[in-house]
Amino acid sequence: MKLRPFARSRDRQARGAGNQDRLGNRHSRQRRRKPDQGEVLSVGPGKRNERGDIVSMNVKVGDRVLFGKYSGQTVKVDGDELLVMREEDLFAVVE
Repeated sequence: MKLRPFARSRDRQARGAGNQDRLGNRHSRQRRRKPDQGEVLSVGPGKRNERGDIVSMNVKVGDRVLFGKYSGQTVKVDGDELLVMREEDLFAVVE
């Protein structure tokens, strides 16, 4: 698997932590099973910078992306559960 990390991210290998975070908190089974990668189904125009110019997104429809376990908001659309998130929540594109 080849990764293209975003500028603020870097590659690193995860260490097994089970269902316990580094502070010793236990997480419910439902939260633990949330996927950490998915396919981009739709992309907005981007976001405005300080000058008001639109900065385009670094992902496109069809990209496979990695994101944090607790990123985004789950919504139901036409009976399908989708995860809506900001580009800042993404770590890398899987190539």
